Amino acid sequence: MSAHATSTSHTPLLRARQLSHHYGSRVALQDASLDLWPGEVLAVVGESGSGKTTLLNTLAARALPAAGTVEFLARDGSVHNVHALSEAQQRLLARTDWGFVHQNPADGLRMDVSAGANVGERLMGLGHRHYGQLRQTAQDWLARVEIDPSRIDDTPRTFSGGMRQRLQIARNLVTHPRLVFMDEPTSGLDVSVQARLLDLLRQLTQHMHLAVVIVTHDLAVARLLAHRMAVMQRGRIVETGLTDQVLDDPQHPYTQLLVSSVLHA
Repeated sequence: MSAHATSTSHTPLLRARQLSHHYGSRVALQDASLDLWPGEVLAVVGESGSGKTTLLNTLAARALPAAGTVEFLARDGSVHNVHALSEAQQRLLARTDWGFVHQNPADGLRMDVSAGANVGERLMGLGHRHYGQLRQTAQDWLARVEIDPSRIDDTPRTFSGGMRQRLQIARNLVTHPRLVFMDEPTSGLDVSVQARLLDLLRQLTQHMHLAVVIVTHDLAVARLLAHRMAVMQRGRIVETGLTDQVLDDPQHPYTQLLVSSVLHA
């Protein structure tokens, strides 16, 4: 485990440098670098196959890069190379300081246990054992994500797609992480459900001062949620900047194409 103490005031929460990843001979990620600051929402956008999800999985230590580093600023001010951590240390990080919201809620939930158990499970992993307190916390979080607390004993199989996604968000946020990775969290939902979920995400990220890396192909989602954007093309980050700046005055030809295709769709 590599760690060194540092000043937190000028240190990003997450720092990636020269990340590369290959699937066989195909280059999925090439020389990708970015910084994420505490409380900042960064949208990673681009067409399907541009490398967005590969970047997300590499940042979240779910994929090992062929080259490059990802560093995370711990609560004590030390900086850790996340891919140099042991599997046990990575698991602890993933269920405490980090969250991961999957595109398909079934990938991030245990579908055959109750909604309450899905939320309480992460707390139990941190040593919480008082049944009454676990149940109360789960009910509180169901209410926060606009699920009727009376559904606490129902399984996610009985929930709609939008409810499952909100439950997955509650499951991730119950441990008050500082960083959440989101992979197309609104994809596949109808427009009205998507709008409610986006509004909820915006409220929660602001209220909890969450840092978020969100992968999306939807530039409207990026504009609504993200402070900054990173645009990907063929495995490379081709443009970064403040969200409104990138969308209103794109500099890279690919970004210009992306924005104009949305405007003229």
